[in-house]
Formats: sequence, C-alpha cells, structure tokens
Amino acid sequence: MRTAAKLQFFQDLERDHGGPRVAETDRSAGPARVRVLVVDDQQIIREGLMSLLGLMDDMEVVGGAGDGVEAVRAVGETSPNVVLMDMRMPRMGGAEATARILAEHPDVTVLALSTYADDESIAAVLAAGARGYLTKDANRDQIAMAIRNAAHGQTTLDPEVTRRLAAALGAAGSPAAPAEGSGQAAPAAGRAGGQPERRRVFPDGLTGREVDVLRLIADGLSNTEIAGALFIEETTVKTHINNAFAKIDARNRADAVRYAFQQGLVQL
Repeated sequence: MRTAAKLQFFQDLERDHGGPRVAETDRSAGPARVRVLVVDDQQIIREGLMSLLGLMDDMEVVGGAGDGVEAVRAVGETSPNVVLMDMRMPRMGGAEATARILAEHPDVTVLALSTYADDESIAAVLAAGARGYLTKDANRDQIAMAIRNAAHGQTTLDPEVTRRLAAALGAAGSPAAPAEGSGQAAPAAGRAGGQPERRRVFPDGLTGREVDVLRLIADGLSNTEIAGALFIEETTVKTHINNAFAKIDARNRADAVRYAFQQGLVQL
C-alpha cells in the first residue's frame, strides 16, 4: 500500500512537471541556488524527486539518502541548505534524523515530505525542528515552493497538517476527557498522578505518545491492551515501544519500567 501510494505520488509529480516556476518567495534573503538533499527509503521515489528537483534553475540536488542514518552522514558530506525528509524509514526515522541533523548542523533546514500525516509523525518531526510538513498529495510546484520557503526560514504546512495541529492545540487547552461511550478515563490523564498531561519536553527525546506507552507498560498492560487503551493499532504500539526502548537504552520491559519510575513519568 505504501509503495503504491508513493509511486502514484511520483507519477503525479512527473505529470505536473512543466518547467521550473519561481514564484512568490522573496529570494533576496536566501541562497542563490538551494542545495537540496533528498531522503526517502523508496529508491524510485528518491531518484525521481532528485531528477525533478534537479530541473529547477534555482536548486542543486547534492545527494540522496535511503534512511535516517545515511541522511545524518550525508548532511556532513554534502552541506545542503534544505533536507527533504521522509518519515518512516528503516534504522532511523525522519524525526530522529531531523533532531540529530539540526543538533550537529543548526544552519541546515529540514522539510518533511511523507505519505503519512498522522498526529504522532507530525508532532515528532516538528518538535525535532522541521521547518514544514508536506504529504504525498503535494504537487511539484508545491514541493518546490516549500523548499524555497524553508531555505528562507519560512514554514510550509500541508492543509491537512494544519487542520490536525489546530485540533490538537484545541484539545490541549481543555481537560482530558473520557472517550465517548468508553466508560473509562483517557489514559494519558490519570496514569501519571491524576492530572491531564500538558505539552512538555520529555527526557531523551521521547514523544508524548511514547511516554503514554511507557506508562501503560509500567501499569502492566500488554501490547494488545495498550492498543485498546490508546485507540491505536497494535503494530503502532510496537513501533512506539521500539522507538522508546532505543531512546532510553532499554533491553526489555523491566528496564523500561525502571526508567519510567526514575524519570518520574509514573508514580507509586
């Protein structure tokens, strides 16, 4: 499904291509030619984007990378102005790669381009410092404009991303409430001491959802039970667990529970 969707995305980009179009952005404040690094684990998409962006008069494609590990290394080798970053990749995902790149190269700008627009991916990569987030529905001109905007320090968000952020901010301003008809309290509110969780920076780069999962692990829930409590797929739970365990250097659930108590993420 993911490969088919991204292939369609590339075909749409290729169909839309009709020559470079330099538009609204004021280019006086940015580089004369934007140096772009393309990061995507699908080779056909990565190479297609590199070819299309290479046709732009004001862009220079300096390389490509197939995952976050390669991206971190490639940034040091190629010195791009903008990194076009996929989100879900093997070895290291887009959010972690973004955080590492910006920690080592604060002058670089990252723009997320993903098949997915789920809340966790959006929040994670923007919190890591990405300058924008586009989905596969973006056409060639929109991607090019977002890259130019990023090079000038401006943020570009897909309309769906903007809608989700607005909804999340609205929810964050209200007390956590039980899911309608569920008969139980929302899990993020009561398991850390009875207070609704406010937006905050968690240790070791953990996301809010990863902290939710760690708290539920500490409560003794299985992956299936965690999925039910958070209303997400069990495969998503496993992804959050793997990401969290890597960040906190946990080998098993016992290590994770110990960490959660030591960091004050859960209380007795």
